[in-house]
Amino acid sequence: MLSLRDFWRRHRRKVFVSAGVLGTGYLLYKLYDAHNKRLADLEKELANERENDELLKAHMQAHFENIQRIADASTLPHAMHYLSCRVAEGLDLSHLMERLMKGRGQPNTLSQAEKLELWDKLKILSFTRMVLSLWAMTVLSLYIRVQVNILGRHLYIDTARGLGSSQLEDSNLIDMEDQEKFLASADFLSNQGLPALISNMQAAATEVLKGKQLRDNFSSITLRETIMQIMDTFMSMGSPHHWVDYMMHQDAKSCSPASPSSTDGSILPSATKFDQLMMEARMVLSSEEFRSVVDTSFNIVANALVEDFEVQNAENPGTPLAKLLPRVAQVGPLLLEEPNKNRFIQIIRNAPEVEVFFTLLYANMPSS
Repeated sequence: MLSLRDFWRRHRRKVFVSAGVLGTGYLLYKLYDAHNKRLADLEKELANERENDELLKAHMQAHFENIQRIADASTLPHAMHYLSCRVAEGLDLSHLMERLMKGRGQPNTLSQAEKLELWDKLKILSFTRMVLSLWAMTVLSLYIRVQVNILGRHLYIDTARGLGSSQLEDSNLIDMEDQEKFLASADFLSNQGLPALISNMQAAATEVLKGKQLRDNFSSITLRETIMQIMDTFMSMGSPHHWVDYMMHQDAKSCSPASPSSTDGSILPSATKFDQLMMEARMVLSSEEFRSVVDTSFNIVANALVEDFEVQNAENPGTPLAKLLPRVAQVGPLLLEEPNKNRFIQIIRNAPEVEVFFTLLYANMPSS
């Protein structure tokens, strides 16, 4: 007993030190072990997030490509074919051509004044049809791409929410019916917007062509200037965004300034999903950036048309307007050909300014 007390007196400091060292070591070990576990958990969590992110991107890309295929293979071809038929009905030149041909074969059937009147109508309607077809083809093809980007962006948001919450309500998602209804709205131009478009484009053509005589020589430069003058006159009519109304119905519920939106442009919950899609589409079409892309596309197509005329008329750079009119009349149907045959649509798609615009549109689309 005395020896144990003596041992404790002699070595208790060492015992305390050893116990402290052992305790500290054990504590450090536990802290290190806990740290490693936290790192492992964090790495696992990051791996899960990366996996979810990859899943999100794959799912979004697959559905987005599916929407793009639907638009390219169905929506745009259907809309362009329907538009071509409606333009041919609304701007039919055959009756004028028939009367002029009949007057040529039977000189006494038409007076000189009647012939001049028919030629003047043919001049106005030929340019109206060509420039209107250029405008409609350009804006319709761009609008459908806007629709696809809006749907793709909503898909990204909906998928991200779905991965983040297992209790995401179906009412927060855009269903297939709304998607199809939204894409089908591209037919508004043919169904409802075309009569006003024809009337105003014809007024613009009449204004620009009133000083141009049938005997005037038309060079490629004159032809391009005439096309763009008609286009600029038409686009300057009315309010700055009046032309958007040819593409979309200005519905009081979804598209007008009185629609259920907040002061910062976001959509309030009372709007339906289809309303939200249409509102976003109108916001894009009314933007200065989209107007700039439209103007650029007009210029690109006008240049391509003039190049075609130059190739066909290489030996005679100056052609009387009267001889030019039949070729002008033939251009309209070419501009509204099916997308897979329509080189003008491909020219617009491949324009760098257009590609940049739609890249930024998809990346920066406001969420709902």
